[in-house]
Amino acid sequence: MDRIIERGMLYDFYGELLTDHQKEVYEGLVYNDMSLGELANEYSISRQAAHDLIKRCDKMLENYEAKLHLIAKFQSIKSKVEEIETVSGDAAVKDLASKILEEI
Repeated sequence: MDRIIERGMLYDFYGELLTDHQKEVYEGLVYNDMSLGELANEYSISRQAAHDLIKRCDKMLENYEAKLHLIAKFQSIKSKVEEIETVSGDAAVKDLASKILEEI
């Protein structure tokens, strides 16, 4: 399950950097949950070619993340926002925030 989520996020962030053919085949795997055999039939390629293309795309997308860290930054920001939402639910914190805003 984690690999499916990881592939989806990698594709969401970096999918536009793939060629059109790579995008089509990778979307078949990630979004349509197609098997290698189904991908091979759909795109008129061999099962081995589908496997190689998926592996190559995985490696490319992982390399983009290793260099750019967009997913890591996104997850960090998301976790901080969740923490802020949790803290801001506390009445004492709301009162303190209101006082600070009034002073500003």
